[in-house]
Amino acid sequence: MKRPEPRNEEIELKNNVYIESDTDPKGIITYANDYFAEISGYTPEELVGQPHNIVRHPDMPKILFKILWDRLKEGKNFIAAVKNLAKDGRYYWVFTDFETVRDAQGNITGYKAIRKKISHHVTDVLDPLYRKLTEIEKEGGMEASEKYLHQFLTEHGEDITVDNLLENIHRLY
Repeated sequence: MKRPEPRNEEIELKNNVYIESDTDPKGIITYANDYFAEISGYTPEELVGQPHNIVRHPDMPKILFKILWDRLKEGKNFIAAVKNLAKDGRYYWVFTDFETVRDAQGNITGYKAIRKKISHHVTDVLDPLYRKLTEIEKEGGMEASEKYLHQFLTEHGEDITVDNLLENIHRLY
């Protein structure tokens, strides 16, 4: 499926309405609720069977997804603020709670993501940081981006780590 050209137009999400999806262990969508389809512009049938990165916005730094997948593979949940790309090129920001799904034997069988509207205060802080990380990745790769992120966290102190950056970003400002 061809990725849309990003447009600088935000989709406003509804308060207290959740975007939900499930994936297999490789990130292939196995379930998408109707609100996910509505906001992304894809039908549920178009979403199911696709890699979840079908909605990844190019402004999102790859290092954040590396951290996300590292944590999920360790069986840890992860909370993140994510800028997604709709089928028509518009974008939408979500606060996402990623959860690992296991079978009775404890094996990872997939992942569940529940997303909700995020405040503009948080996106105003994250957007420049994400753009900077993406720019660094284009020039120096993910290692350079990760180094910058760690430097950013160190400069802002307050026991903020990569693991809890996105959960506590409001504390930075």
